[in-house]
Formats: sequence, structure tokens, C-alpha cells
Amino acid sequence: MSGFQQSRMDLGSELRRLREEAHLSGKDLAERLGWQPSKVSRIENARQTATEDDVVTWGQAVRADPDTVDGLIQRARGLVERQDSWRQRHKNGLAALQEDVRDLEARTRSFRAFEPGIVIGLLQTAEYARNIFTRVRRVYEATDDVDAAIRVRMQRQEILYDPARSFRFVLPEAVLRYRFAPLNVMRGQMDRLLAVTTLPNVEFGVIPTGALLPTTLVNPFWIYNDALVGVATKTKEILLRDPDDIAFYAREFEDLCEVAAFGEDARRVIVQVIDDYARQSPD
Repeated sequence: MSGFQQSRMDLGSELRRLREEAHLSGKDLAERLGWQPSKVSRIENARQTATEDDVVTWGQAVRADPDTVDGLIQRARGLVERQDSWRQRHKNGLAALQEDVRDLEARTRSFRAFEPGIVIGLLQTAEYARNIFTRVRRVYEATDDVDAAIRVRMQRQEILYDPARSFRFVLPEAVLRYRFAPLNVMRGQMDRLLAVTTLPNVEFGVIPTGALLPTTLVNPFWIYNDALVGVATKTKEILLRDPDDIAFYAREFEDLCEVAAFGEDARRVIVQVIDDYARQSPD
């Protein structure tokens, strides 16, 4: 067991102890916090990392001693800021990882995301997601809960229709052409992207093939509000809170937006990709 997972287990056990001392069931606590009961279970059983906000609200709900809560906040902060192993996280389940992301998204009002390899998760169709999760499961030896992971990913997408939130997505045209699924699935995914570009709170940008690039297109990154950046590598997810790091990735994102096509120009690129798929022989 990794040191990260052991620390997460220790934090979950301490939070469970506080709940039990308050004579609350997991369901009782979830109702007080406005959470799904499954979230309480995931945190206590180290299948999800409690955030600082989670610890604060948990402590208030069980009327824990402020010094105890402060100590747990520091432990939660240390977990969130660590470099996290993708292999370890996927061993805890694909669905649990999607739940982690959904909880982070629920606290976010402004999203900026760049993805150089696949269609961004919030924009994936169920069948495209199935093909991606199947590959992820093989690479990271994850548990076989692909169906559950797809359900959570589809539930995550409901956030796109919240007018109080704003989304800016950028990806290279090449991502639209990478074949991770059969042709009919890829065409369906392109139709989905066309629909997303019409949402009033979504800016969807495509960097056309042949554009003069301002930087290398290496790692995907997400900027949550102006408070956190998530950067993914093949083996780690790095969470950055330092203002200088956030400012760096904000500049990178704006540089990419400068060469991306948006609105009707982006839709024309997507339609061209659909036409190209239509000319190919079915799988």
C-alpha cells in the first residue's frame, strides 16, 4: 500500500470516529451535509480523498473540537497537494475516480480545460467513454466497473446546463480524428461536440491542423476557478495551488485560445471531420 493511500485511510478513520462519537449514521451525516450517502462511505473507506471543504463541513456537522478539525484540515490539504499515482487511483475504481472529479467540479464556477489526446470527459458520449475507459482499465489494471464509471461521467455532464457556470474548452483538431472507437461512435461523438458548441455558457475551441502553435501540446490541464490547476501525466496527477503556477497555466491557455477556432469556425472544422469519417468504410 502506498503512503498516500495509508494517509487517506487514516484520515477516513478519524472522520468516521468523529461521526460515531456524534451518534450519527452515515445517512444522517449525509443528510446534514446535503451529500449522497455514498460520499460519506467513500471518504471513510479511503475510496475518495476528503478536501479541506469536506473536512470543515464534516467537523461542523459533528460539532468537533476546532483544534481537531484544524489538524484534519492540514492532513487533507497535504493529501490534495501531493502528486497522486494514477495506477493507485484507478485501482480504487474507475467510478470512484469519476466521483472525485464530480465533487471538485461541484465547487467550481469557472472551468478552463486543454486536452491534447482525447475528447474532454465532460463532452464525451457514453459509447466514446466506454472505449476510453476500457483502455484505461487495461493500462492501469483498474477494477472492472466501466458501466458504473460511465454512469457517473454522464451525470457529471449535467453541470454543463447550469447557467451560473462557464466553460472554456480547447483541443487540437487531431483529437477529433484519433480513432479510439468505431466509426459510428466517432461520428456520434462529433455530433455531440456540435451540440455543445451551441450552449451559451460554453466556449469550444479547436486548434486547426496547420496552425502555428505558440507552445508544445503535451499535458492536459484543467483550471478550476482561479484557485487550482490539475495537470495530468501518464503516471501522476499534479494539483497546483501556487498563484504563480496558476498564472502560468492561465497564460498557456490564453495562448492556445489565440490560435484556436471558436463558434462557426470550430463547427466548420467538426463538420469537415464528420464528412471525412462518412467517406471511410464502416468498421
